Amino acid sequence: MTQTNAGAGTGAAATTEPPQSNEMVLHTGSLSFSSHMSKEDEEMTRSALSAFKAKEDEIDKRRMEVRERIQAQLGRVEEETRRLSTIREELESMADPMRKEVSMVRKKIDSVNKELKPLGSTVQKKEREYKEALDTFNEKNREKVQLITKLMELVGESEKLRMKKLEELSKSIESV
Repeated sequence: MTQTNAGAGTGAAATTEPPQSNEMVLHTGSLSFSSHMSKEDEEMTRSALSAFKAKEDEIDKRRMEVRERIQAQLGRVEEETRRLSTIREELESMADPMRKEVSMVRKKIDSVNKELKPLGSTVQKKEREYKEALDTFNEKNREKVQLITKLMELVGESEKLRMKKLEELSKSIESV
């Protein structure tokens, strides 16, 4: 009989089904160990199952109560957190009455700095391009001056040669 109760006890602990189906499991289990169960054993099993069920219900009830208390406390904590946050903001604004304005001006400065960065690099790029163009312009201007000087020299030499030729021609005309 001890084996029957042990088998019945593990079956009852393993399942949390209503007592009627547990009784069927107990009856089926007891048939494998003995031909029939005494009324006393059945009554003990039923009372153990009902006690187990009552304990489970009590545990669930307490779990729900604790959960509700925790939720209520969390609500109070959240409300206190919001209240403390508001108080902190008020304290901070009292510490520096111009803090908001200073913060806004700083944000605007940061915004302008962000806009200035690409403009600064554009200016540097344009300055480099300007210097390169100016250097090229000056180089071409120097080359032009050299060419004009060369042209003047050539024109001067050409005039001298033509004058010399004219003089020679003039002398040859006079000698004739």
